[in-house]
Amino acid sequence: MLMSPMPADRSRNNIDFRAANGRRHFIGRKGDMEIKVDTRPFAKIETDALVTYAFEQEKTVDSGAMALDAVTGDAISKLTASGELTGKFLEATLLHYPQGLAAHRLLILGAGKKEKFGTVEARRLAGAAVRTLKAKQVKSLAFLVREGERSEEIAQAIVEGLIVANFDSDKYKTDKKPGNEIISAAIAGWDESSCADADRGIERGRLIGESQNFARELGNEPANLMTPRILASRAEAMAREAGLAVDILDEKKIEELKMGALLSVAQGSVEPPRLIVITYTPEKLRPNAPVLGLVGKAITFDTGGISIKPANDMEKMKYDMCGGAAMLGAMRAIARLKPSCKVIAVVPSSENMPGGRAQKPGDVQIAMSGKSIEVINTDAEGRLVLADAVTYAKQLGCTHLVDAATLTGAVVVALSNVNVGVFGTDQAFTDQLLASSKVAGEKMWPLPMDDEYREMIKSGIADIQNVGTGKGGGATVGAMFIREFAGDTPWIHLDIAGTAWQDDVKPWAAKGATGVGVRTLVDLAMKFGADGNSAKPTK
Repeated sequence: MLMSPMPADRSRNNIDFRAANGRRHFIGRKGDMEIKVDTRPFAKIETDALVTYAFEQEKTVDSGAMALDAVTGDAISKLTASGELTGKFLEATLLHYPQGLAAHRLLILGAGKKEKFGTVEARRLAGAAVRTLKAKQVKSLAFLVREGERSEEIAQAIVEGLIVANFDSDKYKTDKKPGNEIISAAIAGWDESSCADADRGIERGRLIGESQNFARELGNEPANLMTPRILASRAEAMAREAGLAVDILDEKKIEELKMGALLSVAQGSVEPPRLIVITYTPEKLRPNAPVLGLVGKAITFDTGGISIKPANDMEKMKYDMCGGAAMLGAMRAIARLKPSCKVIAVVPSSENMPGGRAQKPGDVQIAMSGKSIEVINTDAEGRLVLADAVTYAKQLGCTHLVDAATLTGAVVVALSNVNVGVFGTDQAFTDQLLASSKVAGEKMWPLPMDDEYREMIKSGIADIQNVGTGKGGGATVGAMFIREFAGDTPWIHLDIAGTAWQDDVKPWAAKGATGVGVRTLVDLAMKFGADGNSAKPTK
């Protein structure tokens, strides 16, 4: 069902800037963390905790902390001289009722080497502050940005860090402590003349941080409460609220379109598949302008099908829809940030189950493009659903494509849980995405796509097969399979299998789904739209 876009101003009705008593407030939706710029001198800010950071030094206080050190009666220099405060990255030192401050606590975080400090470090420090303080039932904080580090980009990164860190994956716990979250936060260190930069950074950071959390929430949901139909419903509700056009294709429409690859994965489950299409169209669309397509794998549970997975850790296979969740999260932010390019998200969703009607190893399926596929391993299902989704995205007019998928265990072997694997057919477009990943603080690494890997997916009875015949190279082989359907369209594949889920709590974020890719894709869309030409890499 095709939904009409909502009025253009609907997406901004939760934003309110107010100037009063030297402070500017940014207020989000009811229940969200209130975030403001506080221009008062840091010593006069009344809050549960004032947060600052210190760089690595040799037994001395670095120049940026001298004013704070003087106000607190040399507390920082004494801690530094004793060796308790070293400035090592993410080291936390907490002082209660510090002298000279209206704040009840002073949290000093290690910022590492000053020459390496940037938005990545600021984001993680803000996250670490929230995770440290909320565990102590702190409700409010003020993050003091030092002279020389104040910019719109730093403000954005701090807010992203605050919001992402305030999210916990304990939705279904009945014994969780009520109110274990930061209710309000301030960014201090700015004066009235620089508040406009901070305001813009806060607004953008909130939208992106909340959208990343939206993707994380979807990825964390158990499979019985996040089926393809439920995911489609959640996506439709999000699109309605954001003012985006949405089209949900049911199993009958998918069959009419002859999406044999997607249907083959879904046929083993009693749950029907869905294809979610969400479209953002700018108010002023240039003639013949490029269209960015975002394609995300959304297997809401993956047993492996007939090629069933081992029982150990299978419960985590609810996260196999994180590529689709990232695209939905990115679209949520794109709707509000309004790039100048058209963006279409295509999210194929299904379960992969070993039912009596499930496809079997050796079956041949016909994709929407007409290509025949020999299914060697039913656990290599993500590339099958992406094959039809990529074809459909091209049919909708996408001129440039990015897909994201928890596709292979092989990328985990190659890159562990540190980097996203990146595969691209157009170097300028790929460079643009990699530049956006650096801005967004999401580590990504390009991997090879040599022609020799294409030989590994040749089939004896069909056009291609869904796994390779050679040894190793599984991540590239998976990418080569999807490339068959991208054709000549500039295309990038993101294998997020190692980065979409976090088994342990990090100092700056809870365990569970990470929402990886959201920040990068939003930055890419904004730069892509600004340039109007994907062939020109964004610096």
